[in-house]
Amino acid sequence: MRQSSSRRRPPTMSWAVVAAAVTAVAAACSSSPPAAGPSASAVATTPSGSTSASSVPTSVPPTSATPSTTGSPTTTATQPATPSSCAPTIVSGMDSDERAGQLLMVGLDSGASRTSLDALVARRHLGGVILLGGWTGGTDRVRVTTRHLAALASAEDTAGLGLLVAADQEGGAVQQLRGEGFSRMPSARVQDQGSPSGLTADATRWANQLRTAGINVNLAPVADTVPTSIGRANGPIGQYDRQFSSDPERVSRMVGAFIAGMRAGGVASTVKHFPGIGRITGNTDVTARGITDRTTTVDDPYLEPFRTGIQDGVELVMVGSAIYSRIDPGTNAVFSRPIVTDLLRDRLSYDGVVITDDVGAARAVAAVPVGERATRFIQAGGDITLTARPSTVPAMHDAMTRKMKQDPVFAKEVQTAATRVVDLKLRMGLAHCR
Repeated sequence: MRQSSSRRRPPTMSWAVVAAAVTAVAAACSSSPPAAGPSASAVATTPSGSTSASSVPTSVPPTSATPSTTGSPTTTATQPATPSSCAPTIVSGMDSDERAGQLLMVGLDSGASRTSLDALVARRHLGGVILLGGWTGGTDRVRVTTRHLAALASAEDTAGLGLLVAADQEGGAVQQLRGEGFSRMPSARVQDQGSPSGLTADATRWANQLRTAGINVNLAPVADTVPTSIGRANGPIGQYDRQFSSDPERVSRMVGAFIAGMRAGGVASTVKHFPGIGRITGNTDVTARGITDRTTTVDDPYLEPFRTGIQDGVELVMVGSAIYSRIDPGTNAVFSRPIVTDLLRDRLSYDGVVITDDVGAARAVAAVPVGERATRFIQAGGDITLTARPSTVPAMHDAMTRKMKQDPVFAKEVQTAATRVVDLKLRMGLAHCR
């Protein structure tokens, strides 16, 4: 994996101490968040760019990981990566089905049974689940579901690895978890009206609520910058006040503050939607029109919020499905090696986990065969393919395992991607070295 001396990982220290310190800041300088923006209880019709819906037989169980089968997914504080990570050893003990499964995250809709994904997780050895569709029943309802999901982890079914359990909890129109136990989070535009230290304090409180509910990954913050010349004409972000600011320097400060709060509360963060969807008009979830950015370049100032997140050690980067004519004409970003590898990994020195925006239901990628959406993302340099539709998982998983058998280069790419995912899980306490 690539590393750069410019990338600043969080210092090695007790996460309990960090949480306590930032909680003290909350008490001293943070006010209660204003009322949130419009409710977004539906999935496919909520603002895009967010995962508005998002989502292998074992011959020899790995001997280098301990299954997370306690049923409690709440011990999720990430730790700095260590040079002696045992992730490669764990991955070497996995078969191709298990490796492919770790590279898929599937959506569990609020209206579905909590057991509806059990067979899929077991048969395809899935690595993650995202809660979608507007969970309005409060902490208790979410916690019952996440405990059930955590209990699915086993040596046989998940290669001894715990699940990434994610939610879209930005604030405003994009807050999938609501009700008793969850604060109403204001939109990013409203969050930006306060100070960075105030946002860190608020984000720590929100992260504690997520962790209590069993969520260990937040698919936030939004690092996109929407120029004032476009404003609300920007379908995925500006229309819903999901951007912090139209000034990328201000966005950078608030992105860093949000990440710091999530980390203090023990929840992994995700900066999105690389390399930025603030200059398009179409919503990639619902259309393939108006999704070409004709301005962004590889040294664009709008990349700075993503650079900040990377330097601050953000756990995941989400790549969007827009097209960037000045970087890789005609190719959706999620399938673009010039964007995922050359720009994100090489130029910005990001060596962590890269995840797609939803490519299961999104109209922007509808013309690409379902299985290829996963294989092309891996070939571009990505890791976790997120799909809102459980029905797409078999095709994606089969495409990866089949291509691994046919193409040694692709098999190596999968191994590398799975190693990044397992390394993250080690830092989150979802896997353990022996």
